[in-house]
Amino acid sequence: MYKKSSPNWVKHLDFLLIDLLCLHLASWGAIIVSKYFGLDFSDKIFIHLSVFITLVDILVHVFSETLKHVLRRGFYKEFAITLKHVCLVELVVVFYAYAILDNNNYSKITLFLMGGFYLVLSYVTRVLWKKIARKGFFKTNKRSLLIITTEKNVSSIVKSIEKYNFNSFRIAGIAVIDKDLVGKKIRGVKVVANIGNVTSYVCRQWVDEVFIDLPQDYKNFDNLFEKFIEMGVVVHTNIGSQHRKSGINQIVEKFGQYNVLTTSINFATPGQLFLKRTMDIIGGLFGCIATLFLCLILGPIIYIKSPGPIFFKQERIGKNGKKFKMYKFRSMYMDAEERKKELIEDNIMSDGMMFKAEWDPRIIGCKILPDGTKKKGIGNIIRDWSLDEFPQFINVLKGDMSLVGTRPPTVDEWEKYELHHRARLATKPGVTGMWQVSGRSNITDFEEVVKLDTDYINQWTIGLDIKILFKTIAVVFKKEGSM
Repeated sequence: MYKKSSPNWVKHLDFLLIDLLCLHLASWGAIIVSKYFGLDFSDKIFIHLSVFITLVDILVHVFSETLKHVLRRGFYKEFAITLKHVCLVELVVVFYAYAILDNNNYSKITLFLMGGFYLVLSYVTRVLWKKIARKGFFKTNKRSLLIITTEKNVSSIVKSIEKYNFNSFRIAGIAVIDKDLVGKKIRGVKVVANIGNVTSYVCRQWVDEVFIDLPQDYKNFDNLFEKFIEMGVVVHTNIGSQHRKSGINQIVEKFGQYNVLTTSINFATPGQLFLKRTMDIIGGLFGCIATLFLCLILGPIIYIKSPGPIFFKQERIGKNGKKFKMYKFRSMYMDAEERKKELIEDNIMSDGMMFKAEWDPRIIGCKILPDGTKKKGIGNIIRDWSLDEFPQFINVLKGDMSLVGTRPPTVDEWEKYELHHRARLATKPGVTGMWQVSGRSNITDFEEVVKLDTDYINQWTIGLDIKILFKTIAVVFKKEGSM
Protein backbone atom coordinates (compact mmCIF):
# COMPACT_ATOMS: atom_id res chain seq x y z
CA MET A 1 0.00 0.00 0.00
CA TYR A 2 1.49 3.31 -1.10
CA LYS A 3 1.20 6.73 0.53
CA LYS A 4 -0.01 9.45 -1.84
CA SER A 5 1.95 12.69 -1.96
CA SER A 6 0.81 15.28 0.55
CA PRO A 7 0.65 19.08 0.06
CA ASN A 8 4.06 20.77 0.16
CA TRP A 9 3.46 22.47 3.51
CA VAL A 10 2.46 19.12 5.04
CA LYS A 11 5.30 17.21 3.37
CA HIS A 12 7.81 19.77 4.69
CA LEU A 13 6.16 20.48 8.02
CA ASP A 14 9.61 20.69 9.63
CA PHE A 15 10.51 23.67 7.39
CA LEU A 16 7.18 25.34 8.18
CA LEU A 17 7.71 25.02 11.94
CA ILE A 18 11.30 26.28 11.66
CA ASP A 19 10.08 29.26 9.61
CA LEU A 20 7.49 30.08 12.27
CA LEU A 21 10.17 29.91 14.96
CA CYS A 22 12.38 32.23 12.90
CA LEU A 23 9.49 34.65 12.45
CA HIS A 24 8.83 34.88 16.19
CA LEU A 25 12.52 35.19 17.01
CA ALA A 26 12.67 38.02 14.45
CA SER A 27 9.70 39.78 16.05
CA TRP A 28 11.17 39.46 19.55
CA GLY A 29 14.54 40.67 18.30
CA ALA A 30 12.95 43.66 16.55
CA ILE A 31 11.06 44.68 19.71
CA ILE A 32 14.17 44.33 21.90
CA VAL A 33 16.14 46.56 19.52
CA SER A 34 13.26 49.06 19.32
CA LYS A 35 12.94 49.34 23.09
CA TYR A 36 16.70 49.71 23.43
CA PHE A 37 16.51 52.80 21.21
CA GLY A 38 13.43 54.13 23.01
CA LEU A 39 10.82 53.28 20.37
CA ASP A 40 7.31 52.47 21.65
CA PHE A 41 5.77 49.05 21.19
CA SER A 42 3.18 47.94 23.76
CA ASP A 43 3.13 44.36 25.06
CA LYS A 44 -0.59 44.12 24.23
CA ILE A 45 0.08 44.93 20.57
CA PHE A 46 2.97 42.45 20.57
CA ILE A 47 0.71 39.57 21.72
CA HIS A 48 -1.96 40.63 19.22
CA LEU A 49 0.54 40.69 16.34
CA SER A 50 2.17 37.40 17.37
CA VAL A 51 -1.08 35.55 16.76
CA PHE A 52 -1.76 37.41 13.52
CA ILE A 53 1.72 36.94 11.97
CA THR A 54 1.56 33.21 12.74
CA LEU A 55 -1.68 32.85 10.77
CA VAL A 56 -0.34 35.03 7.94
CA ASP A 57 2.88 33.05 7.65
CA ILE A 58 1.03 29.72 7.46
CA LEU A 59 -1.43 31.04 4.85
CA VAL A 60 1.38 32.45 2.70
CA HIS A 61 3.14 29.07 2.83
CA VAL A 62 -0.06 27.23 1.86
CA PHE A 63 -1.22 29.47 -0.98
CA SER A 64 2.10 30.60 -2.49
CA GLU A 65 3.69 27.13 -2.15
CA THR A 66 7.01 28.58 -1.03
CA LEU A 67 8.09 25.14 0.20
CA LYS A 68 7.55 23.44 -3.17
CA HIS A 69 10.74 21.58 -4.17
CA VAL A 70 12.52 23.17 -1.20
CA LEU A 71 15.12 20.40 -1.02
CA ARG A 72 16.03 20.79 -4.69
CA ARG A 73 16.72 24.52 -4.70
CA GLY A 74 20.18 26.06 -4.91
CA PHE A 75 21.44 28.99 -2.80
CA TYR A 76 20.36 31.76 -5.19
CA LYS A 77 16.89 30.37 -5.87
CA GLU A 78 16.38 29.71 -2.17
CA PHE A 79 17.24 33.31 -1.35
CA ALA A 80 14.89 34.64 -4.06
CA ILE A 81 11.96 32.51 -2.82
CA THR A 82 12.69 33.33 0.84
CA LEU A 83 12.77 37.04 -0.03
CA LYS A 84 9.46 36.73 -1.87
CA HIS A 85 7.90 34.92 1.11
CA VAL A 86 9.16 37.49 3.63
CA CYS A 87 7.93 40.39 1.47
CA LEU A 88 4.44 38.87 1.21
CA VAL A 89 4.26 38.34 4.98
CA GLU A 90 5.62 41.83 5.67
CA LEU A 91 3.20 43.42 3.20
CA VAL A 92 0.16 41.84 4.86
CA VAL A 93 1.38 42.65 8.39
CA VAL A 94 2.16 46.30 7.57
CA PHE A 95 -1.20 46.74 5.85
CA TYR A 96 -2.95 45.22 8.86
CA ALA A 97 -1.04 47.45 11.25
CA TYR A 98 -1.85 50.63 9.33
CA ALA A 99 -5.50 49.74 8.78
CA ILE A 100 -6.45 48.18 12.12
CA LEU A 101 -4.00 49.04 14.90
CA ASP A 102 -3.64 52.28 16.83
CA ASN A 103 -0.57 54.02 15.41
CA ASN A 104 0.36 55.36 18.86
CA ASN A 105 0.95 51.89 20.32
CA TYR A 106 3.71 50.64 18.05
CA SER A 107 6.69 51.73 16.01
CA LYS A 108 6.53 51.24 12.25
CA ILE A 109 10.31 50.83 12.20
CA THR A 110 9.92 47.75 14.40
CA LEU A 111 7.80 46.05 11.75
CA PHE A 112 10.45 46.61 9.09
CA LEU A 113 13.19 45.45 11.45
CA MET A 114 11.19 42.27 11.99
CA GLY A 115 11.10 41.67 8.22
CA GLY A 116 14.86 42.13 7.91
CA PHE A 117 15.62 39.82 10.79
CA TYR A 118 13.13 37.26 9.47
CA LEU A 119 14.78 37.22 6.03
CA VAL A 120 18.24 36.52 7.46
CA LEU A 121 17.11 33.93 10.01
CA SER A 122 14.79 32.11 7.61
CA TYR A 123 17.33 31.90 4.80
CA VAL A 124 20.19 30.70 7.02
CA THR A 125 18.10 28.07 8.82
CA ARG A 126 16.59 26.78 5.56
CA VAL A 127 20.05 26.28 4.06
CA LEU A 128 21.34 24.54 7.18
CA TRP A 129 18.23 22.39 7.65
CA LYS A 130 18.33 21.27 4.01
CA LYS A 131 21.81 19.87 4.54
CA ILE A 132 20.56 17.90 7.53
CA ALA A 133 17.38 16.74 5.76
CA ARG A 134 19.25 15.64 2.62
CA LYS A 135 21.51 13.40 4.68
CA GLY A 136 18.43 11.80 6.25
CA PHE A 137 19.64 12.13 9.84
CA PHE A 138 16.08 11.88 11.12
CA LYS A 139 14.86 9.20 8.71
CA THR A 140 15.73 5.95 10.51
CA ASN A 141 13.15 3.81 8.73
CA LYS A 142 13.96 4.45 5.08
CA ARG A 143 12.06 2.67 2.34
CA SER A 144 14.16 0.12 0.45
CA LEU A 145 14.39 0.68 -3.31
CA LEU A 146 15.54 -1.61 -6.10
CA ILE A 147 16.66 0.06 -9.35
CA ILE A 148 15.95 -1.87 -12.57
CA THR A 149 17.59 -0.52 -15.72
CA THR A 150 20.18 -1.12 -18.44
CA GLU A 151 23.97 -1.12 -18.22
CA LYS A 152 24.07 2.11 -20.22
CA ASN A 153 21.84 4.09 -17.85
CA VAL A 154 22.60 2.52 -14.49
CA SER A 155 25.41 4.83 -13.39
CA SER A 156 23.54 8.05 -14.16
CA ILE A 157 20.34 6.78 -12.47
CA VAL A 158 22.13 5.78 -9.26
CA LYS A 159 23.90 9.15 -9.23
CA SER A 160 20.63 11.00 -9.78
CA ILE A 161 18.68 9.13 -7.11
CA GLU A 162 21.48 9.56 -4.57
CA LYS A 163 21.70 13.27 -5.35
CA TYR A 164 17.95 13.87 -5.31
CA ASN A 165 17.08 11.33 -2.61
CA PHE A 166 14.35 13.53 -1.15
CA ASN A 167 12.05 10.56 -0.54
CA SER A 168 14.57 9.11 1.92
CA PHE A 169 15.13 5.81 0.14
CA ARG A 170 17.70 3.18 0.99
CA ILE A 171 18.92 1.78 -2.33
CA ALA A 172 18.69 -1.96 -1.69
CA GLY A 173 20.45 -2.85 -4.92
CA ILE A 174 20.49 -2.76 -8.71
CA ALA A 175 19.14 -5.16 -11.33
CA VAL A 176 20.74 -4.79 -14.77
CA ILE A 177 18.57 -6.45 -17.42
CA ASP A 178 20.86 -6.53 -20.48
CA LYS A 179 24.08 -7.86 -18.92
CA ASP A 180 24.97 -10.15 -16.04
CA LEU A 181 26.76 -7.86 -13.58
CA VAL A 182 25.62 -9.60 -10.39
CA GLY A 183 28.14 -9.07 -7.59
CA LYS A 184 29.69 -5.92 -9.04
CA LYS A 185 29.26 -2.48 -7.50
CA ILE A 186 28.23 0.67 -9.36
CA ARG A 187 28.84 3.91 -7.48
CA GLY A 188 29.01 1.86 -4.29
CA VAL A 189 25.67 0.08 -4.86
CA LYS A 190 25.73 -3.67 -5.43
CA VAL A 191 24.16 -5.31 -8.48
CA VAL A 192 21.99 -7.99 -6.88
CA ALA A 193 19.99 -9.42 -9.78
CA ASN A 194 19.67 -9.81 -13.54
CA ILE A 195 16.66 -10.31 -15.78
CA GLY A 196 16.54 -14.00 -14.93
CA ASN A 197 16.21 -13.67 -11.15
CA VAL A 198 14.99 -10.14 -10.42
CA THR A 199 11.42 -11.22 -9.58
CA SER A 200 12.59 -13.97 -7.23
CA TYR A 201 14.98 -11.49 -5.57
CA VAL A 202 12.13 -9.06 -4.89
CA CYS A 203 9.96 -11.91 -3.60
CA ARG A 204 12.61 -13.10 -1.13
CA GLN A 205 14.27 -9.86 0.00
CA TRP A 206 13.12 -6.72 1.82
CA VAL A 207 12.17 -4.47 -1.10
CA ASP A 208 9.51 -1.80 -0.55
CA GLU A 209 9.52 -0.25 -4.01
CA VAL A 210 11.15 -0.61 -7.42
CA PHE A 211 12.16 2.05 -9.93
CA ILE A 212 12.09 0.91 -13.57
CA ASP A 213 13.83 2.81 -16.36
CA LEU A 214 13.87 0.67 -19.50
CA PRO A 215 13.72 1.46 -23.24
CA GLN A 216 10.24 1.79 -24.77
CA ASP A 217 10.95 -1.12 -27.09
CA TYR A 218 11.97 -3.49 -24.30
CA LYS A 219 9.79 -6.51 -25.11
CA ASN A 220 9.67 -8.07 -21.63
CA PHE A 221 8.55 -4.90 -19.85
CA ASP A 222 4.86 -5.90 -19.60
CA ASN A 223 5.71 -9.31 -18.21
CA LEU A 224 8.11 -7.85 -15.64
CA PHE A 225 5.68 -5.10 -14.67
CA GLU A 226 2.76 -7.50 -14.22
CA LYS A 227 4.80 -9.78 -11.96
CA PHE A 228 5.65 -6.90 -9.63
CA ILE A 229 2.01 -5.81 -9.50
CA GLU A 230 1.00 -9.42 -8.79
CA MET A 231 3.41 -9.37 -5.84
CA GLY A 232 1.90 -6.14 -4.53
CA VAL A 233 5.14 -4.17 -4.95
CA VAL A 234 5.01 -0.40 -5.47
CA VAL A 235 6.40 0.31 -8.95
CA HIS A 236 7.77 3.66 -10.16
CA THR A 237 8.11 3.77 -13.97
CA ASN A 238 10.00 6.55 -15.70
CA ILE A 239 7.46 8.33 -17.93
CA GLY A 240 10.21 8.93 -20.45
CA SER A 241 10.54 5.21 -21.03
CA GLN A 242 7.02 3.78 -20.60
CA HIS A 243 3.37 4.75 -20.90
CA ARG A 244 0.35 4.71 -18.61
CA LYS A 245 -1.59 1.46 -18.35
CA SER A 246 -5.36 1.36 -17.97
CA GLY A 247 -7.33 -0.52 -15.36
CA ILE A 248 -4.80 -0.30 -12.51
CA ASN A 249 -4.07 2.18 -9.70
CA GLN A 250 -1.56 4.73 -10.98
CA ILE A 251 -0.60 8.30 -10.13
CA VAL A 252 1.88 10.69 -11.74
CA GLU A 253 4.46 12.14 -9.36
CA LYS A 254 8.01 13.42 -9.05
CA PHE A 255 10.67 10.86 -8.15
CA GLY A 256 13.96 12.65 -7.65
CA GLN A 257 14.48 14.42 -10.97
CA TYR A 258 12.29 11.93 -12.86
CA ASN A 259 8.58 12.14 -13.66
CA VAL A 260 7.17 8.70 -12.94
CA LEU A 261 3.98 6.66 -12.99
CA THR A 262 3.63 5.08 -9.57
CA THR A 263 1.60 1.87 -9.47
CA SER A 264 0.43 0.19 -6.27
CA ILE A 265 -2.10 -2.38 -5.09
CA ASN A 266 -3.78 0.51 -3.21
CA PHE A 267 -3.12 4.13 -2.29
CA ALA A 268 -3.55 5.84 1.07
CA THR A 269 -3.40 9.53 1.90
CA PRO A 270 -1.03 10.80 4.62
CA GLY A 271 -4.12 11.65 6.70
CA GLN A 272 -5.43 8.08 6.47
CA LEU A 273 -2.08 6.60 7.46
CA PHE A 274 -1.78 9.11 10.30
CA LEU A 275 -5.17 7.99 11.64
CA LYS A 276 -4.19 4.32 11.31
CA ARG A 277 -0.92 4.89 13.16
CA THR A 278 -2.74 6.94 15.84
CA MET A 279 -5.17 4.04 16.33
CA ASP A 280 -2.20 1.68 16.58
CA ILE A 281 -0.47 3.79 19.23
CA ILE A 282 -3.61 4.21 21.34
CA GLY A 283 -4.56 0.54 20.97
CA GLY A 284 -0.97 -0.51 21.55
CA LEU A 285 -0.74 1.43 24.81
CA PHE A 286 -3.96 -0.09 26.18
CA GLY A 287 -2.88 -3.49 24.91
CA CYS A 288 0.50 -3.27 26.66
CA ILE A 289 -1.21 -2.33 29.94
CA ALA A 290 -3.49 -5.37 29.55
CA THR A 291 -0.42 -7.49 28.71
CA LEU A 292 1.22 -6.42 31.98
CA PHE A 293 -1.80 -7.53 34.03
CA LEU A 294 -2.08 -10.80 32.10
CA CYS A 295 1.62 -11.42 32.68
CA LEU A 296 1.07 -11.26 36.45
CA ILE A 297 -1.64 -13.93 36.16
CA LEU A 298 -0.45 -16.13 33.30
CA GLY A 299 3.29 -15.88 33.95
CA PRO A 300 3.40 -18.09 37.09
CA ILE A 301 0.93 -20.60 35.59
CA ILE A 302 2.93 -20.98 32.36
CA TYR A 303 6.19 -21.37 34.28
CA ILE A 304 4.78 -23.98 36.69
CA LYS A 305 3.23 -26.06 33.88
CA SER A 306 6.25 -25.71 31.58
CA PRO A 307 9.41 -24.19 33.13
CA GLY A 308 11.03 -21.68 30.81
CA PRO A 309 10.48 -18.19 29.38
CA ILE A 310 6.99 -16.68 29.76
CA PHE A 311 7.20 -15.02 26.35
CA PHE A 312 7.76 -16.70 23.02
CA LYS A 313 9.82 -14.76 20.50
CA GLN A 314 9.85 -15.78 16.85
CA GLU A 315 11.22 -14.27 13.65
CA ARG A 316 8.41 -13.33 11.29
CA ILE A 317 8.21 -11.63 7.89
CA GLY A 318 6.68 -8.16 7.89
CA LYS A 319 5.82 -5.55 5.32
CA ASN A 320 7.52 -6.14 1.96
CA GLY A 321 9.74 -8.88 3.39
CA LYS A 322 11.22 -7.01 6.36
CA LYS A 323 12.03 -9.43 9.17
CA PHE A 324 11.14 -8.71 12.80
CA LYS A 325 10.80 -10.48 16.14
CA MET A 326 7.16 -11.14 17.11
CA TYR A 327 6.19 -11.64 20.75
CA LYS A 328 3.55 -13.96 22.24
CA PHE A 329 2.71 -15.54 25.58
CA ARG A 330 4.19 -19.03 25.39
CA SER A 331 1.35 -21.52 25.05
CA MET A 332 3.47 -24.46 23.89
CA TYR A 333 6.20 -26.59 25.40
CA MET A 334 9.81 -25.48 24.94
CA ASP A 335 10.53 -28.08 22.24
CA ALA A 336 7.47 -27.19 20.14
CA GLU A 337 9.44 -26.06 17.08
CA GLU A 338 11.48 -29.29 17.00
CA ARG A 339 8.35 -31.45 17.41
CA LYS A 340 6.56 -29.62 14.60
CA LYS A 341 8.36 -31.79 12.02
CA GLU A 342 6.82 -34.90 13.58
CA LEU A 343 3.30 -33.50 13.12
CA ILE A 344 3.44 -32.54 9.44
CA GLU A 345 0.99 -35.33 8.58
CA ASP A 346 -1.56 -33.79 10.99
CA ASN A 347 -1.53 -30.44 9.15
CA ILE A 348 -5.09 -29.62 8.06
CA MET A 349 -3.93 -26.91 5.63
CA SER A 350 -4.33 -28.69 2.31
CA ASP A 351 -1.34 -27.17 0.53
CA GLY A 352 1.12 -27.15 3.45
CA MET A 353 1.76 -23.40 3.13
CA MET A 354 0.79 -22.91 6.79
CA PHE A 355 0.67 -25.28 9.75
CA LYS A 356 -2.57 -25.91 11.67
CA ALA A 357 -3.60 -29.07 13.51
CA GLU A 358 -6.93 -29.98 15.08
CA TRP A 359 -5.13 -31.63 18.00
CA ASP A 360 -1.67 -30.31 18.85
CA PRO A 361 0.15 -32.20 21.65
CA ARG A 362 2.79 -29.43 21.78
CA ILE A 363 0.31 -27.14 23.58
CA ILE A 364 0.96 -26.84 27.33
CA GLY A 365 -1.30 -29.20 29.32
CA CYS A 366 -2.54 -31.19 26.35
CA LYS A 367 -2.55 -34.91 27.01
CA ILE A 368 -4.39 -38.10 26.15
CA LEU A 369 -5.99 -39.85 29.12
CA PRO A 370 -5.83 -43.66 29.61
CA ASP A 371 -9.34 -44.02 28.17
CA GLY A 372 -8.26 -42.24 24.98
CA THR A 373 -9.94 -38.94 25.84
CA LYS A 374 -8.05 -35.86 24.70
CA LYS A 375 -7.72 -33.37 27.55
CA LYS A 376 -7.04 -29.70 26.92
CA GLY A 377 -4.72 -27.68 29.14
CA ILE A 378 -3.86 -24.10 30.08
CA GLY A 379 -2.21 -23.61 26.69
CA ASN A 380 -5.54 -24.23 24.96
CA ILE A 381 -7.29 -21.69 27.18
CA ILE A 382 -4.61 -19.13 26.34
CA ARG A 383 -4.99 -19.81 22.61
CA ASP A 384 -8.80 -20.18 22.50
CA TRP A 385 -9.22 -16.79 24.19
CA SER A 386 -6.40 -15.34 22.01
CA LEU A 387 -4.56 -14.31 25.19
CA ASP A 388 -1.29 -15.41 23.61
CA GLU A 389 -1.64 -12.56 21.09
CA PHE A 390 -1.49 -9.73 23.66
CA PRO A 391 2.32 -9.28 23.69
CA GLN A 392 2.02 -8.43 19.99
CA PHE A 393 0.84 -4.99 21.15
CA ILE A 394 4.55 -4.40 21.87
CA ASN A 395 5.19 -4.99 18.16
CA VAL A 396 2.34 -2.58 17.36
CA LEU A 397 3.94 0.19 19.45
CA LYS A 398 7.33 -0.51 17.85
CA GLY A 399 5.77 -0.12 14.40
CA ASP A 400 6.53 -3.65 13.19
CA MET A 401 2.81 -4.49 13.23
CA SER A 402 -0.58 -2.80 13.16
CA LEU A 403 -3.79 -3.55 15.06
CA VAL A 404 -5.33 -4.75 11.79
CA GLY A 405 -3.43 -6.22 8.88
CA THR A 406 -2.39 -9.57 7.45
CA ARG A 407 -1.01 -12.53 9.38
CA PRO A 408 2.84 -12.37 9.42
CA PRO A 409 4.26 -15.62 8.01
CA THR A 410 7.07 -17.55 9.63
CA VAL A 411 10.36 -17.74 7.74
CA ASP A 412 9.77 -21.33 6.62
CA GLU A 413 6.28 -20.45 5.35
CA TRP A 414 7.61 -17.40 3.51
CA GLU A 415 10.32 -19.45 1.80
CA LYS A 416 7.57 -21.48 0.10
CA TYR A 417 5.83 -18.38 -1.31
CA GLU A 418 5.08 -18.07 -4.99
CA LEU A 419 5.09 -14.60 -6.56
CA HIS A 420 1.39 -13.84 -6.04
CA HIS A 421 1.58 -14.82 -2.37
CA ARG A 422 3.88 -11.86 -1.73
CA ALA A 423 0.97 -9.46 -2.30
CA ARG A 424 -0.23 -10.12 1.25
CA LEU A 425 3.02 -8.52 2.48
CA ALA A 426 2.13 -5.18 0.85
CA THR A 427 0.92 -3.82 4.20
CA LYS A 428 1.99 -4.15 7.83
CA PRO A 429 1.00 -7.43 9.48
CA GLY A 430 -1.74 -7.15 12.08
CA VAL A 431 -2.75 -8.58 15.43
CA THR A 432 -6.05 -9.39 13.71
CA GLY A 433 -7.24 -9.25 10.12
CA MET A 434 -9.77 -10.16 7.47
CA TRP A 435 -9.19 -13.92 7.46
CA GLN A 436 -9.16 -14.15 11.26
CA VAL A 437 -12.75 -12.85 11.39
CA SER A 438 -13.90 -14.86 8.38
CA GLY A 439 -14.00 -18.29 10.02
CA ARG A 440 -10.27 -18.99 10.35
CA SER A 441 -10.94 -22.38 11.99
CA ASN A 442 -12.73 -23.55 8.84
CA ILE A 443 -10.20 -22.24 6.29
CA THR A 444 -7.84 -24.99 5.17
CA ASP A 445 -6.77 -23.53 1.82
CA PHE A 446 -3.90 -21.05 1.87
CA GLU A 447 -5.04 -19.52 -1.43
CA GLU A 448 -8.25 -18.48 0.32
CA VAL A 449 -6.17 -16.81 3.04
CA VAL A 450 -4.20 -14.94 0.36
CA LYS A 451 -7.43 -13.85 -1.34
CA LEU A 452 -8.88 -12.51 1.93
CA ASP A 453 -5.66 -10.64 2.71
CA THR A 454 -5.35 -9.09 -0.75
CA ASP A 455 -9.03 -8.14 -0.65
CA TYR A 456 -8.32 -6.37 2.65
CA ILE A 457 -5.41 -4.43 1.12
CA ASN A 458 -7.39 -3.50 -2.01
CA GLN A 459 -10.45 -2.37 -0.04
CA TRP A 460 -8.62 -0.82 2.91
CA THR A 461 -10.14 2.15 4.74
CA ILE A 462 -10.06 3.28 8.36
CA GLY A 463 -13.71 2.21 8.57
CA LEU A 464 -12.79 -1.33 7.48
CA ASP A 465 -10.15 -1.53 10.24
CA ILE A 466 -12.70 -0.46 12.86
CA LYS A 467 -15.21 -3.01 11.53
CA ILE A 468 -12.63 -5.82 11.74
CA LEU A 469 -11.67 -4.83 15.31
CA PHE A 470 -15.28 -5.08 16.46
CA LYS A 471 -15.78 -8.35 14.57
CA THR A 472 -12.64 -9.76 16.23
CA ILE A 473 -14.07 -9.11 19.68
CA ALA A 474 -17.40 -10.65 18.64
CA VAL A 475 -15.71 -13.73 17.12
CA VAL A 476 -13.61 -14.42 20.26
CA PHE A 477 -16.58 -14.19 22.65
CA LYS A 478 -18.89 -16.10 20.32
CA LYS A 479 -16.36 -18.90 20.07
CA GLU A 480 -15.96 -19.11 23.84
CA GLY A 481 -19.71 -18.93 24.42
CA SER A 482 -20.17 -22.03 22.29
CA MET A 483 -17.55 -24.11 24.13
